[in-house]
Amino acid sequence: MAPSISPLAGLRVLDFTSMIAGPYCTRLLADCGAEVLKVEEPHGDHMRSRPPLRDGHSTYFGHLNAGKKSVVLDLKSDAGRDAARRLAASSDVVVENFRPGVMRRLGLDYPTLAGLRRDLIYCSISGFGQSGPRAEQPAYAPVVHAASGFDQVQFSYQDDQPKPAKTGIFVADVLAAVYAFGAVQTALVGRLRHGNGQFIDVALMDSMINLLVFECQEAQFPSKERRPLYVPMQARDGFVIVAPVNQRNFEQLADATGHSEWKSDPRFATVAARTTHWDALMAAVEGWTSTQTARACEDRLMKAGVPCSRYLSMAEALADPQLAARGALATVSDGAGDFRVPNPPFQFADHSVGVAPAVPALGADTDEVLARLK
Repeated sequence: MAPSISPLAGLRVLDFTSMIAGPYCTRLLADCGAEVLKVEEPHGDHMRSRPPLRDGHSTYFGHLNAGKKSVVLDLKSDAGRDAARRLAASSDVVVENFRPGVMRRLGLDYPTLAGLRRDLIYCSISGFGQSGPRAEQPAYAPVVHAASGFDQVQFSYQDDQPKPAKTGIFVADVLAAVYAFGAVQTALVGRLRHGNGQFIDVALMDSMINLLVFECQEAQFPSKERRPLYVPMQARDGFVIVAPVNQRNFEQLADATGHSEWKSDPRFATVAARTTHWDALMAAVEGWTSTQTARACEDRLMKAGVPCSRYLSMAEALADPQLAARGALATVSDGAGDFRVPNPPFQFADHSVGVAPAVPALGADTDEVLARLK
């Protein structure tokens, strides 16, 4: 059998990104086999100093940048900008996530670089996009979560909570990264079919609006009844989530919990009735879950065909045998040793896609990459 070839092998990506959204997009490109040249200032990407740290090496940075090459360029100098332009001329894709206007001031914007390579794919990732009245405003994921309505919607779904929740998970960054990754692939297909380059403008704000599918429509056409919500339910030793999403699931739930009478209860017998009396149904189900261990709830309901899960810690989730069976986690290494990161959430049958095993040290590839320019 011939060895598998990564789908993006032979493609070069010039990566002017830092923090989360841009680096995660370009790591996915590296996972697919592209040569990703991560351009860093002499002091390096800010994420190199962010915890978790071991012997000065950040696994947070490694998670986002494994499989790339690190090239140090001082973009404040003429020599650094000249080298960047020459690298762009030999690259297929450029990805950047500076605030709008920065790349233009550096002479590394799309019109300039497209003049050096007509079929260049150039992707800019920013908080609010490259145009519009908020384009140049500073924006990180927590700000976009608030500005997009995401935090307020989440707040409206909570009971007895005095204010919107804290932001600890940067949804906007990862979501924008995934949209940018898909947009780059689409542009590459367009170039293959039509020969043209492309400028791609990805905004964290637009990404979050796209996430809020029901909420976007409900804001335009408000419902008279509150949307049914799946809630944490108390078990004897933790919490579980139970999601009877259709009539069959509900009937399976009633039988599995020993409450077949729910099926004929006029409050619960139909979808419309359950929607009206949803809180009563959830309270009834919690009356059963509270007498069981979380694991017993999950085992019995899942066996009956009812979607259910315990609430796991991140460490417990990483130890799930399902992840091991799928090869969902990979081991990578940096100067402090090994650690695990997720493989991309899509798998190719020939195993040609996956995170590469090494995290680049700052500037480790500068000499080798710049030597190609001579």
